[in-house]
Amino acid sequence: MTPLRVGLAGLGTVGGTVARLLVENAALIERRAGRPVDLRRVASRTPKPGAELGAASFDTDLRSLQADDVDVVVELIGGETAAQEIVSGAIDAGRHVVTANKALLATSGEEIFEAAARKGVSVGFEASVAGGIPIVNALRTGLSANRLDAMAGIVNGTSNYILTAMEEDGADFATALADAQRLGYAEADPTFDVEGIDAAQKLAILAALAFDAQIDFEGVHVEGISAIDIEDIRYARELGFSIKHLAVARLADDGIEARVHPALVPESMLIAKVSGVMNAVMAHGDAVGPTLYVGPGAGGLPTASAVIADLVELARGTLAVARVATRRLPNLGIDQVICPHYLKIPAIDQPGVFADVADVLSRHEVSIEAVIQRPQAIRSGVEPWVPIIILTNDVSEAVVRDCVAELGGLDGVTGDIARIRVADLSAMMPPT
Repeated sequence: MTPLRVGLAGLGTVGGTVARLLVENAALIERRAGRPVDLRRVASRTPKPGAELGAASFDTDLRSLQADDVDVVVELIGGETAAQEIVSGAIDAGRHVVTANKALLATSGEEIFEAAARKGVSVGFEASVAGGIPIVNALRTGLSANRLDAMAGIVNGTSNYILTAMEEDGADFATALADAQRLGYAEADPTFDVEGIDAAQKLAILAALAFDAQIDFEGVHVEGISAIDIEDIRYARELGFSIKHLAVARLADDGIEARVHPALVPESMLIAKVSGVMNAVMAHGDAVGPTLYVGPGAGGLPTASAVIADLVELARGTLAVARVATRRLPNLGIDQVICPHYLKIPAIDQPGVFADVADVLSRHEVSIEAVIQRPQAIRSGVEPWVPIIILTNDVSEAVVRDCVAELGGLDGVTGDIARIRVADLSAMMPPT
């Protein structure tokens, strides 16, 4: 049987694990692929003497992977500039590509797929989103009979770990982040994770695949979790919610709603129970209805598992040749989103303040679903104040923004008002 000859770029956590699994599990992978999947060449800018490479040759020149004895180049070096050179060079040479590089695909995916389509080669990217969850394969093949109209998920394990620690352990944000860094779940500079950029990149990839459209990554609305306070976690739980960092995409007649932000998720929903570094993705199709996929979202082993899944598909001949979406759908922005909102209003503890707050809400036609205000929550200061917690009914983004701005101008309100959207996932996933 003719082997699938693999060239591997990168020997970091994921690359080293891929190399080891290809060597140690060679017989198992061959049985499942129908032919050998041989690691022929490995290139890394930094030598890794202890790496398990089997009979593969090693080079510090990444261009060595364009040799004639390589059928597929696996790009696992990360970043964008060098990674794009590797991927483009492989495609130009008529090689298939497998990558875990979400940033590259989110910003340059259209260009990469167009080049691959011209050359008639495949691009596998299962490992770019949600680690060990086979969500790309599910969207591309398992749900191929469906018109997908909505999806949402927890696609960043770092943020989910932090929010879980705040909810279950009572840790504040800084403590939970430091713990995530100590355990290796968060980078020394956690900005991409906690501010939502990583999740937005993954959402752009998933939405393009689900809706068969070209997606503008720059148009995805992005908010992080750094402003979430432990008090918000506690009040949300009292109201029957868990706070999660959600990536949401919906297909509309005139475009795509794509957004990443913290959200209150009803505790009755299965996704509210996804904790720690786990990921979850929901997708709704017109034939199958709501589906949910849960699994480890990051780490060497889960991501390497996804990389090798693409290699097995390629060896079988079932990884489709790259194709380019025929339509481009505009991002609709955030202003048209309609959902309930959680408001935490720092109000001076004096008569009439709540009446003023209620009057502003009424004039903006914002209905109140629930209120929490307790005497024991009074804070000290120049004037004693208390947080008023309000859960609204459905209201548009534009209206609630104007309402919050007017509330902030009241004499009885002191400090910034916290606002968190409530996720409307009822049509996408059944309750527990």
